[in-house]
Amino acid sequence: MLRFGILSTAKIGRELVVPAIQDADNCVVTAVASRELGRARAMADRFSVPHAFGSYEEMLASDTIDAVYIPLPTSQHVEWSIKAADAGKHVLCEKPIALKAAEIDSLIAARDRNGVLICEAFMVTYTPVWRKVRSLLAEGAIGRLRHVQGVFTYFNRDPGNMRNIPALGGGGLPDIGVYPTITTRFVTGHEPLRIQAVTERDPEFGTDIYSSVKADFGAFEMSFYISTQMANRQSMVFHGTEGFIEVKSPFNADRWGAEEVELSNQSHNQSQIFRFPDSRQYKRQAEAFSRAALGESEEVVTLENSKANQAFIDAIYRASEKDGWEPV
Repeated sequence: MLRFGILSTAKIGRELVVPAIQDADNCVVTAVASRELGRARAMADRFSVPHAFGSYEEMLASDTIDAVYIPLPTSQHVEWSIKAADAGKHVLCEKPIALKAAEIDSLIAARDRNGVLICEAFMVTYTPVWRKVRSLLAEGAIGRLRHVQGVFTYFNRDPGNMRNIPALGGGGLPDIGVYPTITTRFVTGHEPLRIQAVTERDPEFGTDIYSSVKADFGAFEMSFYISTQMANRQSMVFHGTEGFIEVKSPFNADRWGAEEVELSNQSHNQSQIFRFPDSRQYKRQAEAFSRAALGESEEVVTLENSKANQAFIDAIYRASEKDGWEPV
């Protein structure tokens, strides 16, 4: 069993990740840390976790854990991932693991000098939904892939929410723009070559609240938009010469809607629907990470993969400042 310590009492940890780790077959939460001991103790008691610490440093120094899960604000991800690695702990860090691709080089160095595993928590890559899409594309189910179309939007103007605070790494692209990019790269195995983009910022918060993106992958094109101030919507479509694949609940599996992949033929008069009623993507992520950390062979999101995905996001920001194409 891999023993996890939770670095902070953040909402995503409380509501999604800690329950998933506790439900997993090969890992368990043995400690919670907060800058306030009372908060750590309350969360530990809620999940029957034996150890609570009143500082992050104290937990990292403890031999009660083998790995940490980091759901801190984005601006603190690199710092605490390195500190955890230097303490000899494996690291599962919430996305985005960094705000610039170049920052990930320091994480790669920390991983290598300490011989630990550091992974960005892209839970979507562990789901049967996305693995099915990857297999359908690989077997030529829609012929030649020509275009990928995506959308991920929600509405949030809470000034106290970290997503609307630039100093904490807020913004739409860091929060949700990473999902159309990682999933497209995951299922196709291709990287973008150049980008065109338009990005709008909130005049009060200063964070990016809307981006419309066109990406040239060479073999196919991709277009998607994301927003933190639009009506809720999620969709991903992979359109080929012989048919298309639509992912109905692409990112928030089991919370957004039906976990389905629909494969339609060229004439759109025949379709197959593949249903995945219990993907439990956070549980699958915890188990895959734990297998890799324990030395088993397992496909996980490497830091090199994370760097390539962040380079995509970096290029979107640069492209938004100019007319025409921006190389990735």
